[in-house]
Amino acid sequence: MRQVFDSPILTAWLLRAGTLLLAAVGAGVFALLDLPLPFLFGPMFACLAAALLGAPLRGAPPISSAARTILGVAVGASITVEVLHQVPQMAGSVAFVPLYIGAIGLIGVPYFHKVCGFDLPTAYYAAMPGGLQDMVLFGQEAGADVRALSLIHATRVLVIVTIVPAVLIYVFESPLSEPIGAPASDLPLTELALMAVAAIGGWRLAARVGLFGAAILGPMIVTAALSLSGLIEHRPPREAILAAQFFIGIGIGVGYVGVTLQELRKVVFSGMVFVLILAVLAFIVTEIVVQLGLAAPLEGFLSFAPGGQAEMTVLAIIAGADLGFVVVHHLLRLTLVILGAPLAAALLGLRAKPPR
Repeated sequence: MRQVFDSPILTAWLLRAGTLLLAAVGAGVFALLDLPLPFLFGPMFACLAAALLGAPLRGAPPISSAARTILGVAVGASITVEVLHQVPQMAGSVAFVPLYIGAIGLIGVPYFHKVCGFDLPTAYYAAMPGGLQDMVLFGQEAGADVRALSLIHATRVLVIVTIVPAVLIYVFESPLSEPIGAPASDLPLTELALMAVAAIGGWRLAARVGLFGAAILGPMIVTAALSLSGLIEHRPPREAILAAQFFIGIGIGVGYVGVTLQELRKVVFSGMVFVLILAVLAFIVTEIVVQLGLAAPLEGFLSFAPGGQAEMTVLAIIAGADLGFVVVHHLLRLTLVILGAPLAAALLGLRAKPPR
């Protein structure tokens, strides 16, 4: 019997159960206090606080990835014939995305390398505004400090996800109360079934062909096809999108498990300062795009906020922004970074190191 309770598998499941319970308590507290986004911020801050206090939390990556498929379906369902007709109108603002990425790199790499003292591979991939997993993988191949990269990108997402809702509320006067979806009981069963197939099937197919961000992009592509054909006319049910927020919040919070005081002082603080730099750059680009009449203020702000794709999708939905417009810009940013970062790194001599 003792061997059963000492099992690493059982321990892992107990830690996951404890993490889920903690996240649920956080969501409940935020809901009782009527704070914004309780299903996102409650789990996120509860897990973050516990992680900083040294609690042995454990996330559930497969479930978190499955939750992201819901957002992929939500984005795909928003791609209609009307949205496609608007794509040429986005060309002007989309053209600023590569310029925006270039400015981030030109400022971010010297900041992390010269000011913060990180080696060049770590500085380079810390500055790139791509997905956390992709930047960590590329950085590992180039010999970067993987732990530092994880904490810096987790800090970027955490701070952006915390700041953006405040800006939406106090600057754009958005109550963040737009309906995120109809209850499951109000949706046709055929559409719910098609959404489930698109979510799981699209994810698996995208993962098999090696598509980056497979959990979001795969379901998005399949659902978009169903939406354009008229088979899907609704977003995923409200309950599903709330579940996606819940697991995304957990994923951000548990990213700080095991963080040390030294890491907080150097790595996390460096990441927080970098977010301020990103905020200034995002403000400048957004202001230019809006003043040129290429985007409405709300859509321009959300399109160039350098957060994670999943998190920005959630915020665009609850703010009532043009989801298709916002997602196109973030998809281009992530595509350019993921495809271009390794090429630029090779030009800089940051090639993959041979195995020892």
